[in-house]
Formats: sequence, C-alpha cells, structure tokens
Amino acid sequence: MSDASVPEAHDAGSDVVILGAGPTGRPGERATVRLREAAPDDPPRYAPEWLELREGADAAARAHDLLDPLRIRLANLPGHRSGGLVIHDLGCGTGSMGRWLAPHLDGAQHWVLHDRDPYLLHFAAVASPRSSADGSRVTVETRRGDVGRLTPDALHGASLVTASALLDVLTRDEIDTLAAACAGAGCTALLTLSVAGRVELTPSDPLDEEITEAFNAHQKRTGLLGPDAATVAAEIFSEHGATVQLHPSPWRLGPDEAALTAQWLRGWVGAAVEQCPELRERADRYLRDRLDACAAGELRVVVHHTDLLALSRPTGGAS
Repeated sequence: MSDASVPEAHDAGSDVVILGAGPTGRPGERATVRLREAAPDDPPRYAPEWLELREGADAAARAHDLLDPLRIRLANLPGHRSGGLVIHDLGCGTGSMGRWLAPHLDGAQHWVLHDRDPYLLHFAAVASPRSSADGSRVTVETRRGDVGRLTPDALHGASLVTASALLDVLTRDEIDTLAAACAGAGCTALLTLSVAGRVELTPSDPLDEEITEAFNAHQKRTGLLGPDAATVAAEIFSEHGATVQLHPSPWRLGPDEAALTAQWLRGWVGAAVEQCPELRERADRYLRDRLDACAAGELRVVVHHTDLLALSRPTGGAS
C-alpha cells in the first residue's frame, strides 16, 4: 500500500528503530517509522514494517502442540458444523495470526479483527486468508476498539479469541477483563507469543544478563505485566473456570533472520537503557558489537515466549 502520509520505509540494517521494536530516545537519532503523525491522544502504533519483519519468526515459534486440543474443543462446539467458527482476533495488527491459524483449522470461519489502529485493520483485512484447511470459506470484518473494554456481549457467538504478542502489554485488570469476557461468552482463547523474560545469545557477553534485567523492568513499567503476563494470565483464566495450558514458543534467530535480529537488538537494548540510563556507555559498545556479529552471520539468539490456551466452559452463547 502506498500513502503520501506514510514515511519512506528504511532498510532493517539502517540505524532506524521500527516502532514496536523498542524505543528511541537519544538526541539526533532518526525518527521511528510511523504510519502518520499521531495526535496527542493517539495510542502507540505498531508499524507494518516491524510486524512484517517478525511474521515469519512468529509463525515458526507458535506452539503447534496446542493446535490438537484447540481443534478438538472447536469441533465439539454446538453449531460448529452448521454455522462455522467465529474467531475474534484482538490487537490483530496486520493479521498475521489469521494467516497462520486459519489454514490449520477446518470448516468455514468468520474472523472479527480488532485493533485500535484503523490503518493496521485495513492491512489485516486486505491480506486475510480466504480459505481454511479443508478449503472452506474464510470471511473477515474489522472492529476498532480497545481490548481493555471488551465485554461478553462483544464476544457473543464467538468460538475462539486469539491474540499475538498482546498479554505482556496488558495490566492485570485488563487480562481479568479479557478472561471474564471469554468466560461469559463461553469461548476458548489462544494467546500466543507473550515475552517470557529470558534471552539466550550465542556467543554470550558479560552484559547479557544486565541488559535482560533492565529490559524486563522496562516492560513492567506503568503496571504492565511484561514477562509475568503468561503466568498471571494462566492464574486469572483458571479463576474464571477455564482449563489452561502453557507452552513455550521461542524465536530462534540465526543468520537467515539477521534483519529481524538487528531490529530486535536495537529495541531490546534501547528499552534497557531507557530503564537504566547508567548503562548507556557500556550498552552502546555492546550494541555495536552485537550488530557487527549479526551482520557477519555469527550471532544466534533465542528469545523465549509463552503461548497460552484457555478452554472456557462452553455456554449457550457459543457458536
């Protein structure tokens, strides 16, 4: 898509930090990529460039072991065979979850795409899959809204709620709202790729642990759950009567993912320095060395995430 209001895209090997990959804060640094100039009260936006860059790693990481219990639950829902599945994708971004999951599920599907960003909603709708695993039709609609205000009524008739990389940017109250809405609607939730707070870099560096701790602290500012999100969400969904399974879903980044690794590094280190400014001088050296190793194909990174499947008790409202 071209739009005069969209800034020129920058190569992932450049100095720009794509929005969603982490903060920039140093005077003179190049601006983050944005879809347009945001109004003062606009929520933060994830740039399509960042979401596209991570889509392959996300797809490879998501826990396939959760698909069989999900399929079994969905196949046994009242009305599934006659009416198909209704799937609500929260914080859909450019729609990568639908592109990954729809081809893994049989039967007709209607996806309801939720996001606060109308531009991302447009991208998601245009790029949505058109058929399921057995060739049945897949349709979509979009809804602009905030997951923190989700209600059981909004999920009436839903078979499944999905989200990707969402739980860790929510508060405990927001996750409770989500779990209550799923319980009230009797729908299952598949919530993938929540950061787990653990990173493995090969070769290792003495500063790895300090950067990790600072980044994790940054993720929990302003009441967000950050790396605690999956564990807390499992407890909350269980309290609402769901049967919960957690499964690891790590990114495994090597030379073939150098562009993603470079952007992730800039954001990861940038967030750590924003949290602990005293790291600045050492972190600058660390980042230069890590980016050099990445460009040379010598760096391997494992970024740990967790996927959550919550099987709520079906109600008469499930489809």
